[in-house]
Amino acid sequence: MQVAFKTHKQNNLNNTYHTNKGHNMKKLLLTVLLASSALVASAKDITFAMEPSYPPFESTNEKGEIIGFDVDIANAICKEIQATCHFKGQAFDSLISGLKFKHFDASISAIDITEARAKQVSFSESYYDSSASFIAVKGKADLTTAKKVGVQNGTTFQQYVVAEAKQYQPVPYASLQSAILDLKNGRIDVIFGDTAVLVDMLQKEDSLGFVGDKVTNKKYFGNGLGIAVNKANKELLSELNKGLAAIKASGEYQKIYDKWMTK
Repeated sequence: MQVAFKTHKQNNLNNTYHTNKGHNMKKLLLTVLLASSALVASAKDITFAMEPSYPPFESTNEKGEIIGFDVDIANAICKEIQATCHFKGQAFDSLISGLKFKHFDASISAIDITEARAKQVSFSESYYDSSASFIAVKGKADLTTAKKVGVQNGTTFQQYVVAEAKQYQPVPYASLQSAILDLKNGRIDVIFGDTAVLVDMLQKEDSLGFVGDKVTNKKYFGNGLGIAVNKANKELLSELNKGLAAIKASGEYQKIYDKWMTK
């Protein structure tokens, strides 16, 4: 009977083989884990804050979801820059302070780009050209007889009435929808706000109509609407501008505009 003995050299070779094999498996596993981590890290989550009672820019549907022009614009931009959008409701007059204290990443809420606001936050390129208008109950008031003007609190429209239209008494509301009943009941004479928002309101209110001409004033509105971010977040601002330029070039922006602004 012959007995096979492994030489010392053969044992070393086998040990080396198993050691290398184990080492290679560990390297492969580490590579997979690192790749997975990189993939997760590259997936950006961006939380946008907005005041969701300002159609057609933003409103809440029957499911409690925030929808509107601004939501679709943000989602289209996020798709371009491979990010995931999240939306949260916030009072309009707390959007700028919320960004300064980093309570959310960005705000897209029909915010007019103004010099005063640009000192506190950074703005993307304009994504919508804005103007302002007055509405009143048909046949009940005009701008020469009006005294009390309903405005949304914290907006440039409120600031404009206070500083530039001192013949009127501004009456602030949390949302313009809250001002409609007071307008119909004669507690205020006119409402002053973004033209596109007022157009949307008039589609649902046959008794109301525009009075006077559109108002543009570069100090308050007319510079367009922008996405606001914390001044320190230059990388996010650059990404948002890149995505905005892409959806304008591809025609996606026009599709969203036609959906919400040409009803």
